[in-house]
This record gives sequence, structure tokens and C-alpha cells, in this order.
Amino acid sequence: MNKIKFLVVAFFFISFASFAQTNEQATKIGYANVEEILSKMPERASMQKELEVYGQKLQEQFASKETEYNTKLQAYQKGASTMDKVVREDKERELMNLEQSIQKFQYDAQMSIREKEQSLIQPVLVKIENAIKDVAKENGYLYILSEQAILEGPESGSINNLVFKKLGVDPNKQPAAAQQAQPQQQQPAAAKPATTTTPAKKKKK
Repeated sequence: MNKIKFLVVAFFFISFASFAQTNEQATKIGYANVEEILSKMPERASMQKELEVYGQKLQEQFASKETEYNTKLQAYQKGASTMDKVVREDKERELMNLEQSIQKFQYDAQMSIREKEQSLIQPVLVKIENAIKDVAKENGYLYILSEQAILEGPESGSINNLVFKKLGVDPNKQPAAAQQAQPQQQQPAAAKPATTTTPAKKKKK
């Protein structure tokens, strides 16, 4: 899914809470790859499917608006030369308003898909965060860092497997969605209609 990495980074931008230890205890630091953990979560399949269905509905609405515009544009182009000045200018205003409506729908749809994606992923990220905190407490880690921020470190520092165990997730089992080729997510806001060009008004004599 698009923007997943961005959402993960945004959600986990702040460091995980540190866990109190006495000064006599050695500092124990671990790291986790939240993006990898998320990719193995069973919720991922249903989350992706719901987002695709949501995007398809917006795409259908966009297509309907585009069809309406193109139909009226073709009618205008066909009859503009025989239209009365008042009628012609009214048709031009109508086309301009439709074009603006399409542009606004494109922007709103893109924002809506982004918000929908965030609302779907947020509960899963919270679940992962809580599991990481539990693993840190149970295993005496003072800090848990993001693996993406580690330039070099021992493999033993990774707590991914401990987190998978805490979540009851088998990391060797691919989620249903990952077993299939992922279709491109449709976003109505990707581009303007090819024919969305407001007709120029004729010069007054």
C-alpha cells in the first residue's frame, strides 16, 4: 500500500518510552523493524482490501463526473456556432463550474484516501507499539530504537521475533494479501481528465 512507510515513520517518530532501571543495571538497548512487523500482521490483508474498495468507489464517482463533463463539452463544441450569445456564455459557465468541481473532487478524494489509510493503519500501529513496550519491560530493555536508524549492530539486538511472539504472529507465514500481486491503488486525484479544457469564448466584434 502506498504511504505505509510514511505513516509508520510518522507514528513512530517519537522514541518509545524508557523503562526505569537502577543505576546498577547495565543499559540494554534493542531495536525493532516496525515496517517488517506490520507487513506480517494478519490485519494487513483486510486493511488493504478495504482501502481498495474505498478507492474504487471514489474512482467510480470521478468517472461519472468526467463523463458528464465530456458529454456537455462535446455538445457545446458541436452547437456553439449556432448558439445565441446568452446561451453560449451560459454553457461556458456551466462547463467551467464542472471543471472546477472535478478538480475539487480530485483533491478531496486524494485527501480522503490518505485519511482512510491512516485510520485503518493506526489501530495496528498502536497494537505493535504496545507489544514492543511489553517486550521491552519483560526483557529489561531500557531503549528500543527503530532498525532503520541503526547503521550497524548485532543481530541479537533485534526484538522482532519477541514482538511477533507477543502478538501471536508467525513471521514465516505470509498474510493473504502478500501472496498475490498487489494491484495498483486507484486514486481519482492522480490526473486531470484529458478533455478538461474550458472552451474559449468568442471575441466580441
